Amino acid sequence: MFNLGFIGGGNMSTAIAKGILNDNAHPASNIWVSGPRLNNLKHWSEFGAHTTTKNGEILANCDVVFLGVKPGLLNTAVEECISYLHGATTKPVLFISMLAGVTLDQLHKALQSLNVNVIRIMPNTPMMVGAGACLYTPDTSVTEEQCLLLEKLLKGCGLCEKVPENLLDSLGSLTACGPAFMYIVIEALADGAVKQGVPRETATRLAAQTAAGGGRMVLGAGRHPAVLKDEVCSPGGSTICGVAVLERGKIRATLIDAIEASTLRNKELGKK
Repeated sequence: MFNLGFIGGGNMSTAIAKGILNDNAHPASNIWVSGPRLNNLKHWSEFGAHTTTKNGEILANCDVVFLGVKPGLLNTAVEECISYLHGATTKPVLFISMLAGVTLDQLHKALQSLNVNVIRIMPNTPMMVGAGACLYTPDTSVTEEQCLLLEKLLKGCGLCEKVPENLLDSLGSLTACGPAFMYIVIEALADGAVKQGVPRETATRLAAQTAAGGGRMVLGAGRHPAVLKDEVCSPGGSTICGVAVLERGKIRATLIDAIEASTLRNKELGKK
């Protein structure tokens, strides 16, 4: 059993780790995580992972490492690893980078002193509950077996799909930022029900279930979302009246603009 590491133990790393553990895809005793402060990693210790403040300790002990620091801290994290190891790694390590906007070429330049192969991913937090989406792009040195290893690790976290790197920023904005947009939609739908006298807890639960059901219909029915929408919109009915209000509020244009803004920001982050 190989050791699995996380350099950076923030929200996204936690979501991935919990998804892996919930699926029993890897034992907690073979998971390591680093962060600047141990008290911020307490929840990792509670589910049985090894914690440390030294990034180099992750590289020294692990065969597969998720890199989850802020993009601007990439070089600092690598320098800490090199310093800890007193030079290059003695064993090959598969690095899985979740740094938004940081390309494979940039990662190779930063990691050139280390004996690593690199896969770039764009995960999302619903992976924690097995309903996430993780896009990935391997570099040319990554083997098919290493890609299958990643897919096996994340199979219980939701969808794990290989995509070309030139689509990663835009598709990643959809999958990684999209949950936040959907939370706003769910909250707003619940607010609407509360305005009509529904208790908050009930409204939120049913708004979330409605959103989840809509997603499953699109994935399972094999029909275009517009067709599914039309099936609910009876002539002169209540649904089409609500749809008309959404159209006047430019909900489509607003969501399209949100994806564009997130994509542009991803590209900006990679240049810093």
